[in-house]
Amino acid sequence: MRILLTNDDGIHAEGLAALERIARTLSDDVWIVAPETDQSGLAHSLSLSEPLRLRKISDRHFALRGTPTDCVIMGIKQVMDIKPDLVLSGVNSGSNVADDITYSGTVAGAIEGTLQGVRSVALSQAYLHQDGARTVPWEVCEAHAPALLDRLMTLELPVGTFLNLNFPNCRLEEVEGVEVTAQGKLAFNLQVDERADGRGFPYYWLRFGERAGAFTAGTDIHALKHRKISVTPLKLDLTDYSVQDRVARALSGTE
Repeated sequence: MRILLTNDDGIHAEGLAALERIARTLSDDVWIVAPETDQSGLAHSLSLSEPLRLRKISDRHFALRGTPTDCVIMGIKQVMDIKPDLVLSGVNSGSNVADDITYSGTVAGAIEGTLQGVRSVALSQAYLHQDGARTVPWEVCEAHAPALLDRLMTLELPVGTFLNLNFPNCRLEEVEGVEVTAQGKLAFNLQVDERADGRGFPYYWLRFGERAGAFTAGTDIHALKHRKISVTPLKLDLTDYSVQDRVARALSGTE
């Protein structure tokens, strides 16, 4: 099995090293094309106004000055001579659940792999943020991901469907199992922090405020809260079929 790895935290991220170790339990044919720098929050964006610069780090390890989406395209179209059997994106430092999925560069890597016709999985590890420092239990994803991926590789997925795996923030022995989940709902609560530079001109940072969620049973955020590994099938088709007829009637003046 040939595996292509990418992420959004950058080529030197600890989570990418963890992902390579996970991938090598499945195959020795592992390739990495990851962003040169942190690309968190860029979602499924393409670099169309700037050139893509590729740097070979070592055999089958490449850094790209671009987004996770760029990395998957370059990996499949330029770096690899044969299309991979699997695209793995992550392991992200921090969960990618609920509304965060729409912002996630990690999920975007799996989206692009799926668009390229390759089975794709996004992986993220929840962590504790306290006193300005992160404590990320990488051992949780490293211990559980190999067996999960091995089983999921035999699963027949519909065209346009990929998997989003999230590992809970807890000690390894505290993991309560695996749950197949739906995307939850989380109030993102972004705030704008205005500051002034050395000449008094304003500039701005986006920052997270207090976040609240509907921790409904069966959702990804509920599973993580209860120390379970969340496996969420996601699909590329964003059509809301339930309102198609209502939209048609509104346009025809019969609604």
